[in-house]
Amino acid sequence: MGKASAIWTDPGEYLQSTSTQGPVLFIGTADLATRAELFLTRFPGLTTYALKANPDPLVLRTLCASGLRAFDVASPAEIILARTYCPSAVLHYHNPVRSRDEIRTAVQHDVRSYSVDCHSELAKLIEIVPPKGVEVAVRFALPLKGASYDFGAKFGAQPDAAASLLKAVEAAGFIPTLTFHPGTQLCDISVWQGYIAKAAEIANAAGINVQTLNIGGGFPSERDGQKHDLVFIFDAIEAAVQQNFSANLPRLVCEPGRAMVADAGLLAVPVKSVRETGAITLVDGIYGALNEQMQIGVTKGLDVFATSPRSKDTKGWTVFGPTCDSLDVLPGQIQLPVDIAEGDILLFRAIGAYSNATTTAFNGYGDVRIVAVHSVQSH
Repeated sequence: MGKASAIWTDPGEYLQSTSTQGPVLFIGTADLATRAELFLTRFPGLTTYALKANPDPLVLRTLCASGLRAFDVASPAEIILARTYCPSAVLHYHNPVRSRDEIRTAVQHDVRSYSVDCHSELAKLIEIVPPKGVEVAVRFALPLKGASYDFGAKFGAQPDAAASLLKAVEAAGFIPTLTFHPGTQLCDISVWQGYIAKAAEIANAAGINVQTLNIGGGFPSERDGQKHDLVFIFDAIEAAVQQNFSANLPRLVCEPGRAMVADAGLLAVPVKSVRETGAITLVDGIYGALNEQMQIGVTKGLDVFATSPRSKDTKGWTVFGPTCDSLDVLPGQIQLPVDIAEGDILLFRAIGAYSNATTTAFNGYGDVRIVAVHSVQSH
């Protein structure tokens, strides 16, 4: 396609044609469109994209062009961003903690779906939000393990409290619904099954036929080096709902972030220094687009792009980021060629989520360039 093209074929074409000094996040637009189509056609309900995973305009334009018309938003800024790129989109404001000013902003932008996990937050909605046609999802949490990290530590009522809260939602005139989030990078379908069974118990305890069940996100990406059958997970979720809710089947909603965009992203990070101590320093690190690598481990499928062939022999390297902070280091020893050199480029796969979205400008770094390519899968 060449330098003048609006979109490059793949990361390799770009890297061979362009001098790369800083980190580059490649977004495969065809990859992203394919993943959106999978969710929109195979998930048995409404798909809302968790905008926090990657709010870049390229991502939002691609998803909207692919037919996605619903977003999970967590702040007024995300509400405005979603309205900018998809003015008629359905918005779910499912961050359970909001200030009164934030709620007023949501009302101004016609947000009609909220979540709560305690009575004090519900009281704010009752005070500000006209209830007609507005759903309020009670978020609950369970001590079920299996995700890379658990989202129940911060949000989610205990089941007994959730039943009481669900009754209060209905009494306030809102449409009562339920929601949960099983955690991130979840591969164990029994966790979804456990949450769905408990959701039915909560609804029964409250004596309410919930119209909607939002199962959150948590669907896995290929960051662990495995290809995951998302349709198998979808089918297992649908079967669990049918088994537990019997004739009163709620409408399903999901809010994928990682599973929607991660595998469409590949991060290219040049090596700025190779030291005789067995350490290398990159131009980006944990204060930049590699932030999440410290939280749940380094993504698998790490490659090296170099202008000349590198040895097939590898060794464990300590990999630092560019800042002056000693904490700016990837976990463990990273297997890389023994002859890796300054100017070589490390390629991190499955990193389209929680990379540019969590980048900071600490020490004057953090300028991640976003480049559109047709696909990142071939490199």
